[in-house]
Amino acid sequence: MLIWFVVLYLLFSVGVGLYASRRVHNSRDYVVAGRNLPLPIVTATVFATWFGAETVLGISATFVKEGLSGVVADPFGASMCLIIAGLFFAPLLYRMNLLTIGDYYRARYSREVELIMTICIMISYLGWVSAQVTALGLVFNMVSGGTIEQSTGMYIGTVIVLSYTMFGGMWSVALLDFVQMTVIMAGMLLIAVLVSDDAGGVGNVMNHAQAAGKLQFFPQGGYAAWIPFIGAGITMMLGSIPQQDVFQRMTSAKDEKTAVRGSVSGGVLYFAFAFVPMFLAYSATLIDPKVFGDMIESDAQMVLPNLILHHTPLVAQVFFFGALLSAIMSTASATLLAPSVMFTENILKHFALEHMSDQQMLRTMRIIVVTFGGLVLWFALHSEASIFKMVENAYKITLVAAFVPLAFGLYWKRANTQGALLSIVLGLATWLLMEAFEPSKIWPPQLAGLLMSVSGMLLGSLLPNKMDKYRATHRQHPSST
Repeated sequence: MLIWFVVLYLLFSVGVGLYASRRVHNSRDYVVAGRNLPLPIVTATVFATWFGAETVLGISATFVKEGLSGVVADPFGASMCLIIAGLFFAPLLYRMNLLTIGDYYRARYSREVELIMTICIMISYLGWVSAQVTALGLVFNMVSGGTIEQSTGMYIGTVIVLSYTMFGGMWSVALLDFVQMTVIMAGMLLIAVLVSDDAGGVGNVMNHAQAAGKLQFFPQGGYAAWIPFIGAGITMMLGSIPQQDVFQRMTSAKDEKTAVRGSVSGGVLYFAFAFVPMFLAYSATLIDPKVFGDMIESDAQMVLPNLILHHTPLVAQVFFFGALLSAIMSTASATLLAPSVMFTENILKHFALEHMSDQQMLRTMRIIVVTFGGLVLWFALHSEASIFKMVENAYKITLVAAFVPLAFGLYWKRANTQGALLSIVLGLATWLLMEAFEPSKIWPPQLAGLLMSVSGMLLGSLLPNKMDKYRATHRQHPSST
C-alpha cells in the first residue's frame, strides 16, 4: 500500500516539474528562472538547499551516536552558510547580474581562475549529489519492503529527478521546492507529535538526551578538542558559499532585497527544522532501546526509517516518506543542475564552443545534466561512505580553493589574479598533502588548507604583480608561430 502512495507522489512531482518547464525559453530562464522568483519561493528553494538526505538520515544518525557536538557541520555550519551568504554575498553578487559563480571568477580575475574554480566546484558536487541518489535507493528499498534493491532504486530515483530537471531547470527546481517544503514541514511536524507520545513526551526525550550527554555542544578539553570542532563547522559554513546551487538560488530572486531576505529566512527555517529528524531518531532509542540500540551500532542511518515503518500508522508513513522524498528530490535536482550549468557556461562556451547561440547553449545544458546524472549514479553505486560523510567531504575542496578568492575579491580591492592563483595552489596543495601523508587528528587538513589559501592570497596580491607584466609583454610581443 505504501509504495503506491509513493508512486502517486512521484508522478505528481514529475508533473509539476514538467509544467514548470513551459516557462523555460532561454538559458537564463533555465539557470536562474529569469530572475523572477518572489520571496516565498526563494525562501523555499534556499531552505531546500540543505534539507535533503543528509538532514533526514545523515544528521539524525550522527546525532544519536555523537550528540550535538557531532553535527556542528550540519545543521549549525550549514544554516550559518545560508545566513552569511544572504547578508554578505547575495547583495554584491546579485548586482553583477551573472549566470554562474564561475562567471564571477572570470570577471574579477581571469579565465584561468574561472577554469580552475569551475573544475573544483564541479568535483565537489559528486559527493553531495551521490548522497541524494544513495538515499533515493534506500527509500525505494524500504517502501517496497525490500522488493526493490537499493541499487535498482538508485537507478529509478536518478531517472525521475532527471526527467523534470533536464526540461525545467531552475523553474522546475523552484516550484517543486515550494511544494516540497510544504510537505516536509507538515509531514515532519505530524510525525514528531505522534512519535513524542510513544516516547513519553518531548520533555522526557529532552531530559534523557541531556542525561546521556547528547545535548553537549561545545567540546570538552583544550586545543586538541577545539581545533577539529572549529574545522568541522567552518567546512560547511564557508566551504558551501562558493557553490553554484547556492549562487543560483540567491540570484533567481526578483530583486536584491528578495535575494537577501530569502537567503536569511531560508537559513533560519532550515536550522529550526533540522532538529526534528534528530528528535525523532533519538525518540526511537527510548521507544525500543534494544532494537534501535543495535541498529545504531550497525547502521545508524536506518534508525529513523525503521522507526516510522514499524512504530507509526500508515498515514504517518505516507507523510514521512513523502517528506523524505521531497527533501531528497529537491536537493538532488538543484545539485544536478548546478555543475551541469557551470560546465556548459564556464568551460564549453568560453573554452570550446565560443560561438554557441543561446538555444544551442540551452540544449547543451540539458545534455550535460543527463551526462552528469549518469556520472553521479556511477559514483554513488561505488561509494562506501555514509550519507553524512559524502556531504561533509564535498565542501572541503571549495573551502580550500574557492572561498578565499570569492570573499577577498568582493571585499579587498588589492586582490588580483596572482593572489587568487597562489591562494588556490597553496590551499589545494596543503589540503591534499595533509590528507595523503599527515591526516592529523588535531588539525583538520581542510582547515590548514584554508589558512594557507588566505596566506597565498595576501602574499600573491601584495607582491609585485609578475603575471600582469608577463601578459602585457606577451601582448606586445606575440609568438611568431
